[in-house]
Amino acid sequence: MTKLRAVKGMNDLLPEELGRWRRLESIFRETAERYGFGEIRTPLLEPTELFVRSIGEATDIVEKEMYTFHDKGEKNLTLRPEGTASCARAYLEHTVGAREAITRWYYLGPMFRRERPTRGRYRQFHQAGVEVYGDPGPFIDAEIIDMLVRFLSELGIVDLRVLLNSLGDQETRQNYREALIRYLEPHRGSLSADSQRRLETNPLRILDSKAPEDQAIIEDAPSILEHLSEEDQAHFDGVRRTLDRLGTPYEIEPRLVRGLDYYSRTLFEVQGRGGELGAQNALAGGGRYDGMIEELGGKATPAFGFALGIERLLLAMGEAEDESRPRVMILAANDEARVEAVALARELRDAGFNIETDLRGTSLKSQLRRADRSGAALAFILGDDELARGVVQWKRLEGEGSGESPREGIASVVAELLGQKVG
Repeated sequence: MTKLRAVKGMNDLLPEELGRWRRLESIFRETAERYGFGEIRTPLLEPTELFVRSIGEATDIVEKEMYTFHDKGEKNLTLRPEGTASCARAYLEHTVGAREAITRWYYLGPMFRRERPTRGRYRQFHQAGVEVYGDPGPFIDAEIIDMLVRFLSELGIVDLRVLLNSLGDQETRQNYREALIRYLEPHRGSLSADSQRRLETNPLRILDSKAPEDQAIIEDAPSILEHLSEEDQAHFDGVRRTLDRLGTPYEIEPRLVRGLDYYSRTLFEVQGRGGELGAQNALAGGGRYDGMIEELGGKATPAFGFALGIERLLLAMGEAEDESRPRVMILAANDEARVEAVALARELRDAGFNIETDLRGTSLKSQLRRADRSGAALAFILGDDELARGVVQWKRLEGEGSGESPREGIASVVAELLGQKVG
């Protein structure tokens, strides 16, 4: 019989791995809500057309990476490859803009892209992100970039680079696209195969090419910052001025384009240089996408947001101690003791402790061996003698020490042994 395994690039997350995940997610939620964001949860499946129209038909995501299939109703559905398009669809579908002038949302959840799995990049991966609708910037752009940097710093990721660029509005971008094509066309034969294809479909993406044959050509390409209109330049200057006032360091990178067609004006990426990232050092990125809501059939609505890869952040964080509350194991010698063990466990859980019981009916010796391997801090042991005398035996599983305590008021004993507060 064939051994069943998880789909390639889609990984199980076991309990012992999830302490760091929960810490990261908790800090992200707290940070986002401190900045006035509310949580949104969107479906994993969306109409394929949503991503074609919002992300761009000529992007790698739409062309190569989406998980798309026909459902029984003859419609094309796609597992969401990113979160922004789904949020925009929800904003439009529920006419949120008619009820509030400015909307701030955050999200966390799995995304799906069929690309070659590498360390920190998987086919099912997890993102957290924020979206702001209704504020044209530039000051909100800077505030959210600063928020992201502060969040990363709170995780202990401090060796950061913030790369900043402006793509201008639609007219600026079109003018720059034409200028870039004029520059690249004489070099067509020297470009990589991917860049030759992108020259026809999405020439700005050539600026993001890592192919060695493209690098020297890109080096002398015209800068989009030389093509900004007065309004675009004023917006970009406002972002920079606000970041300077906040003391948030950044670097201007005119070749920063990222892989999505919907960006306009402010564009940024945060890179890490620590932990286990290796050469793939992008942690988060985002920018302004003022045309998306209109592209999806709504009225023109300014929007700004970012997304970060949770797996990437965990690599950048490196190893950290498990900050979850220590567990207590309750072991019982017979059925009568197991009944009391269940009651004792509920009492201690009500007092705020993490309690696990072993009620299988195996020997105390076997239960103690399992407790020693469990990672719990403390074991309580109940048998006939303990029940008769109204006491509980305890044993430290981390370090040395054992003893006996009265059953009455046992929550205070647990608190003292673990160095925690009751309740």
